[in-house]
This record gives sequence, structure tokens and C-alpha cells, in this order.
Amino acid sequence: MKRRQFIRTSAIIGAAITVPQLLRASGFPGGGHGRKVYQVITANRNMVGTLPVLRAFAGDHNDYVSPYVFLDEFGPVMMDPRQKPLRVDAHPHAGIIPTTYFLSGNGHHRDSLNYDLQIGKGDFMMFSSGRGAIHMEETGQRLYDDGGLYHGFQIWLNMPSKYKFIEPSTAVFRPEKIAEINEKNYSAKVVLGELFGAMSKIETLFPVFYFHLQIKAGAKLSIPTNPQHNAFAYVIKGKIETEGRKEILQNNVVLYERGETDINIFCEDDAEILLLGGKPHDEPVYAYGPFVMNTEDEIKKCINDYQSGKMGSPDQVNAFK
Repeated sequence: MKRRQFIRTSAIIGAAITVPQLLRASGFPGGGHGRKVYQVITANRNMVGTLPVLRAFAGDHNDYVSPYVFLDEFGPVMMDPRQKPLRVDAHPHAGIIPTTYFLSGNGHHRDSLNYDLQIGKGDFMMFSSGRGAIHMEETGQRLYDDGGLYHGFQIWLNMPSKYKFIEPSTAVFRPEKIAEINEKNYSAKVVLGELFGAMSKIETLFPVFYFHLQIKAGAKLSIPTNPQHNAFAYVIKGKIETEGRKEILQNNVVLYERGETDINIFCEDDAEILLLGGKPHDEPVYAYGPFVMNTEDEIKKCINDYQSGKMGSPDQVNAFK
């Protein structure tokens, strides 16, 4: 993997490295042969517009998270009826696929491709920015009318160089496109990729997986992955134990080394996690805020295209009908 580089004054910022707790009494038998832990990082609290987020990583750790490049958990935050929407004003993207997945509540997406969408619990959106497009995001109409919990994830997929300048597109996938597994000790939503024979109906441009797992107390899982692909887990609720008797707490990300197949997880109590990864892009990464490219010249082109209006009009995207 080639290391990423950042343009000076980049708006992309990373998260803090954490030393995981080693457990004396382990849920795993000794001599495990699963993927080893490379590092554990803790998500930092941040604000994007008026929206509170937990930022797990943003442009860093590329050797271990590619093809992903950014992970924010938005909320959880309780909205009152008729409360002013939490909002991120119109902003551009290029070279990446921001994905949005709702655990609770709903959101409003509007973009320069003439999409104006309400996205709800269980929905998954892919805003494939390609050569560049603009969108705005805010809490949705149902939350405005009735109130409720707003909670989910925006996670960016980095596009390989051959797709960086394709035409942008927007797609929302409803829950029926997402495969489900329901077992005694765990349940899973296979948002992207395949898990234990259950395959998502959402097609991607490159190999990638995105699993949402709810694990019961006392469960031990061995999740198979391609040993040449990256894999990492984000703990949404509770805590997990993984290879090496390492305890991974809520809002921590555990980055795994490549080389082994199984990701071994034990949960003493109930836990909820995202498990993500895929084939890493063996390409340089240049990032400047919402633009992620392979060269500095490509970043300059994105800036010029945005400033000249080729990505659309922020004022038009911000405007309400």
C-alpha cells in the first residue's frame, strides 16, 4: 500500500490512538489463529455544520482501512417535534462515494444531480461523486413532524483512479436490497458484500464489505474474510473481545492486520458493531477536505471545477422548493 499524503490546510483530520485493555480472563481459548490487531483508535467528538458526530478516522490509517477513507457516526441525538433541522449546508465531493446508513430516524438529501430524497431507518445511500457534485444533508421530514432519535453513519469509500472522473450519481437502496441473517447468538445485515452465504443486492465498483452485526451475550463468532483484504470493526454499543485478548470499547475502531482469514470476536454482554473492509487500493491518496484524489494536480482541478461551477450551484442545492 502506498501511504496517503495531505495537501496543506486539508480539512481531513484523524482520531486518537488507544491502547486496548488486555483481559486476564479471556472468552477465547489460547493459541488463536485469527487476524491480529494492528491498532485501536477512538472516535473523537466533532461538529459538521450543526450536526454532532463521532469521527473515527478521516484520511489516515489508509493502509488498514482502504478502500474506505472516512468514518463518521452521526448522533445519536434526540430531536423534538418542530425542532430546527440539524444541517450540513451544500458542499462538494469528488473522487469518493459518501455512503449513508440510518439506524434510527430519517434524513433529507438534496444534490446538484436534481435528487431530493428522504432517507429512513434501514436505508443505504451511495452518493458516487466521481468528477464532482454537490449535496446538502439534514434531519428529515418525519423527525421534524414527530421528533425522535437521529442516528446513523456516513462512511466514505475511496474510488480507484480509473473511476475518479466518472459521471456522478445518487442511489438509495431500501432494506429489501440488504441481506439479513438471524441466528440464535447474533443477527447481521449484509449491507455490502457477502457473509455466510447471504449476499447484498447492492452492486459495487470494487470488492468491499459492510456488515452491521448485533451480537448476543456469550457469543463467539469467527467471521471469514479474504486474507489479502483490509478489515476493521467499529463498536456502536457495548464492547467486544478480539484476537490477543484485547478489549475493544464503544466508539473504538479496531484495525486488523492482513494475512489471516478469520476475525474472531467474543461478547461477554450484548454488543453492536460495524465490520467493514475490502480490497485495498494500491494507489497514492491526496486529500483536501471533501476531495480525495491520486495527485495534487487532480486536487487543483477539483478546486477549479468547483469554483467555476462545473460541479453545480451550492445556492441552488441549499434552496428549498
